[in-house]
Amino acid sequence: MTDDASVAGEPDTRALDDLLDDIYRAQERITQAEIYRRAVAAELPPDLLARIDALPEGEYAVDEASDLLGGSVA
Repeated sequence: MTDDASVAGEPDTRALDDLLDDIYRAQERITQAEIYRRAVAAELPPDLLARIDALPEGEYAVDEASDLLGGSVA
């Protein structure tokens, strides 16, 4: 068994999940712009940055952001 979820055909969302866990630690809602800014600072892969950049402007709860971005944070 491997820890690499992308091997099973699923994208590896660990970096995204870690980012969302970190930025939502003391916040209920975060803007798309702040999520993107923090993702750039965390040097997330370009494919994840593109997904975040494609989110409509607005505020998101952690479950909304995770659902829209394909993460597994609940």
